[in-house]
Amino acid sequence: MNTLVIDRSTDRQSVAFVDGDGRIDGAVLEGMDCRSGDWTVRVERFLAGRRPDRIVVGTGPGSFAGIRAALAFAQGYAIGSGCEVAGLPSPCALAADDGPVAVVGDARRGMFWIALFEGRRMVCDVFQTDAESLGGRVPRGARIVSPDDRRIGERLRELFGDAYAGEALPTAEGLSRYMLADPTALRPEPLPIYLNPAVRP
Repeated sequence: MNTLVIDRSTDRQSVAFVDGDGRIDGAVLEGMDCRSGDWTVRVERFLAGRRPDRIVVGTGPGSFAGIRAALAFAQGYAIGSGCEVAGLPSPCALAADDGPVAVVGDARRGMFWIALFEGRRMVCDVFQTDAESLGGRVPRGARIVSPDDRRIGERLRELFGDAYAGEALPTAEGLSRYMLADPTALRPEPLPIYLNPAVRP
């Protein structure tokens, strides 16, 4: 099955194409942020006539605008082509084969989100914790990375010391590798991972 993979959960916009033999062709859409309007044109150029049977979207946590736009593109493409649409939490792109990984992000309002992995297996759904509880929610021995190093890196270094490996951003290629290692992790009818309820103006 040919699969187009899209991740727009951070300012590193990326796409990948996985063919039926598991070969991955990936690209970062340089010079764009999550609100860029021409990204769909660049996805079409990346495809260069290749037709996906399935589109997999990184569902966050991350940029509300980027994730929603990627899902809307996938669903619209599916209507026209009949392809499948599925999702994977974006931190899955940062899982590793060589031990436990904790991906920690900024959930705002003094909260943090955490995604825990044992190899290519996600231990539980992405969850939130407050600053006081953060240290106790990450398993001892886990390598810790964050897509939000600019905002919370100093706090993570203070709390975890050398266990904090610094910034790591999810990519469509990373999601592709996770998908190939564990196809059962794909989630049909994907929705963005919302960590907080919408705030009324």
